[in-house]
Amino acid sequence: MAKKAELSVEERLRALYDLQLIDSRVDEIKNLRGELPLEVRDLEDEVEGLNTRLEKLVSSLELVDDEIKGKKNLIEEAKVLIKKYNEQQKNVRNNREYNSITKEIEFQDLEIQLAEKHIKEFKVQIEQKKEVISETKDKLKDRQTHLKHKKSELDAIMAETQKEELALIEKSQEFKDKLEERLVNAYLRIRHNVKNGLAVVPVERGASGGSFFTIPPQVQVEIAARKKVITDEHSGRILVDPELADEERIKMEKLFAKLS
Repeated sequence: MAKKAELSVEERLRALYDLQLIDSRVDEIKNLRGELPLEVRDLEDEVEGLNTRLEKLVSSLELVDDEIKGKKNLIEEAKVLIKKYNEQQKNVRNNREYNSITKEIEFQDLEIQLAEKHIKEFKVQIEQKKEVISETKDKLKDRQTHLKHKKSELDAIMAETQKEELALIEKSQEFKDKLEERLVNAYLRIRHNVKNGLAVVPVERGASGGSFFTIPPQVQVEIAARKKVITDEHSGRILVDPELADEERIKMEKLFAKLS
């Protein structure tokens, strides 16, 4: 593996601030998308869930239909048996046979009544399920329309920013590769722990950028000298002088203009 070129402290500070500007631009692009990717994912999950629910409802409706068909078949079979028993009653030889056949007829009558009762209950279930299916279809249609709009919105933003974002991420890695691993790790650690991901900030009006704590004049002189990497004792951020920051900001704005 090729050895990294040895950078002066000033070159390291410039590279760190450039890296910060690039990563902050990536943050801006991500903020532009906001919660949209998450909203799209949630809507996709909801649509999938509604489709699954609809499939189960339709399947259960088919099962109830099958139950009704089964009960109707049972009724027809019972009627056939009753007709047969009625014919048999005409040819009975004694009361015992007559009573036995009568009991069979009564039993089949009860079977018919029970089957008809079940059919009525099943029909009520069907109406209830059809109502739920209709509501689910309406909700699904609404969610699908909402998802379509949100996806379109996200796609439009992605079309505008994805190319730039990918190029910036590549540039960010280039600057990380220039720096020693310990510096990159320190930068990433600070960036993770501070507000707005600002790990490298310029001195503004005698204080660390975004802070109200004044930096002692002697420390400000050392920062301007660019002889060592200095961090803010309050926030832990890496500090650069305003002149260096302005120079790098102008340079990076030109880069961003080319990438966008």
